[in-house]
Amino acid sequence: MHWQTTRFQIDLSRPRVMGIVNVTPDSFSDGGQHAAPARAIEHCERLLAEGADMLDIGGESSRPGAVTLSHEEEWARIAPVLAAAMSMGVAVSVDTCKPEVMARALDLGVDAINDIHALQDPQALAVLARHAQCGVCLMHMRGSPATMQSLTTYDDLLADVAGFLAARVSALRAEGIAPERIVLDPGYGFAKTTAQNFALLAGQAELLDLGYPLLVGWSRKRALGDVTGRPVEQRLAGSLAAALASVAQGAKLLRVHDVAATVDAIKVWTAAAAMSSVSAPRHLAERQ
Repeated sequence: MHWQTTRFQIDLSRPRVMGIVNVTPDSFSDGGQHAAPARAIEHCERLLAEGADMLDIGGESSRPGAVTLSHEEEWARIAPVLAAAMSMGVAVSVDTCKPEVMARALDLGVDAINDIHALQDPQALAVLARHAQCGVCLMHMRGSPATMQSLTTYDDLLADVAGFLAARVSALRAEGIAPERIVLDPGYGFAKTTAQNFALLAGQAELLDLGYPLLVGWSRKRALGDVTGRPVEQRLAGSLAAALASVAQGAKLLRVHDVAATVDAIKVWTAAAAMSSVSAPRHLAERQ
């Protein structure tokens, strides 16, 4: 299994870590910390030193109630950071839902587009169709960041999420976008209550039936705070637990703030899983 992007074919035989770079003043967790281009570029370098497999750069917050920017404002924030990140030797994705920003980023050679609206804008879909190899992540969400938390009523959460993602994949395939370019995101924290987020996690493996790799983003989210009682700056342990639970349910890409800790957690999980698979036949033989 792999994810085809503009410059890289990303091997998904093991979980991969996508480091978050928010070039924003108002993101829910790290707003303002990397808003200046120089600080954001330093952050890219730090995430790669910590073991990130790729970088996800965004210039507009998608937290609940976030204000929408113009495409000019969003592009002005991320352009210098993208230019630097593209020279760092790893895949770079852009977290945006604006066709104008997508087009400019892809003209620079960016590897993938990470769209919380799953290319529902026809212009966004047309932009992706014009770039023959770039990757794309399609996420489930209802409404917009300003309205999504009022849109949490579902007939069947898992079936509704799967149906939405399947429909978006069909729309992309109809435009000639190859399947190996596509990954799917269940959209944890977007138009879902805390209970719904964990119900979706419990059934996440069923989304693999759609036939595409899963990218998940649990890092520091409100649902973790609801369960643990921890403020956003103290949600590392909860983020790691959710990340590993997602890997156990088939996730291949983890979008995270805390790269070093996540990389270590995956290494331990992978080592334990490998030993479990090796020792299982002997264990079963002894029981027989």
